[in-house]
Amino acid sequence: MKKLISAGLWMVGGLFFALSAGILAVCLVLLPRERTFRVARALFKILIRIMGIRLSVNGKEYIKKDQPYLIMGNHQSLFDVFVIPAAIPICFVGIEAAYHFSFPVWGYLIRKWGCIPIERENLINAILSLDLARKTLAQGMSIGVLPEGHRTRTGEMGPFKKGPFYLAREAGADILPFGIRGLFEFNPKGSFLLNPGRITVNIGKPIPFEVVKDLSVEELKNYLFDIISGLSQKKEPGK
Repeated sequence: MKKLISAGLWMVGGLFFALSAGILAVCLVLLPRERTFRVARALFKILIRIMGIRLSVNGKEYIKKDQPYLIMGNHQSLFDVFVIPAAIPICFVGIEAAYHFSFPVWGYLIRKWGCIPIERENLINAILSLDLARKTLAQGMSIGVLPEGHRTRTGEMGPFKKGPFYLAREAGADILPFGIRGLFEFNPKGSFLLNPGRITVNIGKPIPFEVVKDLSVEELKNYLFDIISGLSQKKEPGK
């Protein structure tokens, strides 16, 4: 029965994603990025609800919508890419693995959106990507990055890559941390099965650049790991 339900959810979700991709492709041509982001948020909220995710978000009051952030959080599932924009109400571009840009439909959308490709195995290209990210933040656009680099295979947070923290020290932007709880249980990496239920995104207080600039890359990496880990394990009030 669970396989049958999962198959139905994937089919309906896939059809809605195809419709959403077409709408967003048109919006990216006709509308400014900020307005397209609002459309994307609305579509992603519908998409995840269709697929059985009941989203709860805490901490939106910490966000100042008139300033750019380096947005960082944990990477639990394939569905992070839909849940994060649905949960965080500020326009941002992402730093994504370069091979994502070769995916049908998704690759076109993220390229047109302005996401930044990064090749972790190529040091020169990785440095160029981080420089582009720094310039993007300087122009007032927030950037989202998942410093684990890969989805968790166990449900536990994996070690953070150093690259995002070199960017954090050079960019001059505050860091907005968040933690996702429940998406691994909804759809673990490599699994076809979906387990509908409540997913919580806890947004933390922004970390001022004045704090960031005084820490080494290693210290900052460990500092953010502890904060994001705490947010990802935080339960909703009263539960």
